[in-house]
Amino acid sequence: MKQHYVMPVGVDDFKRVREEYYYVDKTDFIKTMIDGHSQATLITRPRRFGKTLAMSMLYYFFNLRDKEENRHLFEGCAIEKAGDRYMQMQGSKPVIFLSLKDIKERDFPGMLANFGEVMKNLYYDYRFLLDGDTLLPSEKEVYHAILSLNADKTRLQFSLKNLSDYLFRYYKKPVLILIDEYDAPIQYAWDNDYYDDAITFLRNYLSSVLKSNPCLDFAVITGVLRIAKESIFSSLNNLKVSSVSTGGFADVAGFSEAEMKRIASDLGCPDKFEEIKNWYDGYNFSGKEIYNPWSVISYFENERTPGAYWVNTSGNTILRHMLKHATPRQTKELVSLLHGGKIRTSLDESIIYNEIYKNSDALYSMLLTTGYLTMVDYPDYTEDDFRCTMRIPNREIRVLFKREVMSHLKSLGPDSQLLGDLIDSLLSGDTETFNESLNTFLMLMASFYDTANRESFYHGLVLGLLATLIPRYEVASNRESGYGRFDIAIFPVKGQKVGVILEFKVAEHESDMESKAREALAQIEEKNYLAEFHQRNIPTIWQYGISFCGKKCHIMEKTNASLVFP
Repeated sequence: MKQHYVMPVGVDDFKRVREEYYYVDKTDFIKTMIDGHSQATLITRPRRFGKTLAMSMLYYFFNLRDKEENRHLFEGCAIEKAGDRYMQMQGSKPVIFLSLKDIKERDFPGMLANFGEVMKNLYYDYRFLLDGDTLLPSEKEVYHAILSLNADKTRLQFSLKNLSDYLFRYYKKPVLILIDEYDAPIQYAWDNDYYDDAITFLRNYLSSVLKSNPCLDFAVITGVLRIAKESIFSSLNNLKVSSVSTGGFADVAGFSEAEMKRIASDLGCPDKFEEIKNWYDGYNFSGKEIYNPWSVISYFENERTPGAYWVNTSGNTILRHMLKHATPRQTKELVSLLHGGKIRTSLDESIIYNEIYKNSDALYSMLLTTGYLTMVDYPDYTEDDFRCTMRIPNREIRVLFKREVMSHLKSLGPDSQLLGDLIDSLLSGDTETFNESLNTFLMLMASFYDTANRESFYHGLVLGLLATLIPRYEVASNRESGYGRFDIAIFPVKGQKVGVILEFKVAEHESDMESKAREALAQIEEKNYLAEFHQRNIPTIWQYGISFCGKKCHIMEKTNASLVFP
């Protein structure tokens, strides 16, 4: 076929890609399936990583309808070069190919109606089955009910199984079934509080066609999560799972390092390879380095301009839900990840949605499967050790991840545990926690543009955080006391007994931060900023000298606790 050099943004039909666009050859996947496959293979990858295109490729290769027309799509590909034994399998099976990715409804009746539409379109594609005597009169009645959207829940649950039966009888060959994004309806059910109903329906819908079905040749299923604990697949004795961590098929979705180098060369920009690597590489699927294909394609579509192009709808929703329930420790861990840190945690890819709030292991396993984290090393299952190390994969995800975390922190109210930790430590003289908490806010809420505005930005940030103390305390800013103007003072009211004075300095270099903090602390005494506290007979005064440099701060403190002024 003629080689094209335009990348296909958002195009997941294999035929169209082969005929109109630049194609990265993934047909080795076909060879692997021919060499040996399970009754059902589940491939889990993040959204928009090319799973649908891979399923479309299987459809065009194996489907016996339009066999001759589709044969040219594989000219020059790896599967053709593998030899006649493999190409003899081209056009050899009846194939059912359906996607559940567009089933996005607010309630369970809406989900059923959407399933009805999916099955109606599928049944319409095989309406020739109504001719002749392949179907019994009662089966034709059910067929018409599906086509007219009059099928009840029970008929919908068995509609896929029944279609495989009808095609098996018609062609006298077992059927290949391809189900793309099987878990998308579950995601929306979870978001909209009809999770249990959706799980029950999907369990019956899938198990009826995948378990003990004599009409089934084999099945390939894709999704983001392995929904195991709800027992959707628990009855399958021969299910092969390929996840982001184990199971093979590492590069069936996404671009490998070698493929990415060839793409950059073919598209005339080998000099851009390092930039592409920095932004879109970093994923580790079953031990193989993988680039995000959606983002790479979008990069070329946007005239080789790097940016955060990947939009993981399900991952964003999960992240927002998770942040609402995040503990202070988890929030600090997320901040560490944003700044190049790593998380050591147990891996469980068969988690369920309701578990993401229960422990950090579930939280990070969910972020791994949805594409926000990647694995640095792997669990040692021979030692019964399920722990692994995770990090943010690349610059693009760091941008997207930061956007969500910053939005969360900016919305923190006075009841936020993280903000509460900052306030409590400030008032109790716990300098270590105060320093850690303020650094956390700085890293997430400050840009280098902000910090270029020097002391005024830091002053405003801290003043904003302390606004939650009102009305229990009076928070004063830039007011005269003693022989000068203090930066911020906190005076107790309504029975409170602790006061706070804060003085700020900006350091040019991180190496100067400690001396600047000491200088700020000394200024409090030299300028007698405690004069107003003395006048108010405040017995305990925490004094903080704080230095800032970029997105970091250093805090020193002292107190004259238990001093009683006349």
